Amino acid sequence: MASVSASHLILFIASLVIAAGVAGTFTQGISRLSQGIDDQSLEVSEEVRTDIEVISDAGSPVYNNSTNTVTILVKNTGTSTLDNDSRFVEILLDGRYRTNVTSTVVDGEEWRPNNVIRLEIGGADLTAGDHRVKIIVNGDEEVFRFRT
Repeated sequence: MASVSASHLILFIASLVIAAGVAGTFTQGISRLSQGIDDQSLEVSEEVRTDIEVISDAGSPVYNNSTNTVTILVKNTGTSTLDNDSRFVEILLDGRYRTNVTSTVVDGEEWRPNNVIRLEIGGADLTAGDHRVKIIVNGDEEVFRFRT
């Protein structure tokens, strides 16, 4: 009888050790998942608060032939202040990514809600016809179509 209770005791201790290891692994995995959800929710919150609108008129001359520059006005219609640095404003002109972009806040120091920036896209050697500019800021996208 003593050998049976000793073997039961050994099996009981082994099962407790295994259960503790499994519980520790689950706890660590759940902690990582929770942190990932928190990070994702902050990112989504920032994107939700970001909204832009192109306020340039498609009928007005936005393309300057002599300087090969496209000038577009973009308004911050969201609730958060955006970074107006041209490194954070992505521009695609006729499907081509553009890096020769200058951004200037028209009505203030920062691109706050309801403020406007002027985007000047240089090196845009455009032919006569229809063109489009896609502007991406913090996940929000706007497309502006115009004719030269």
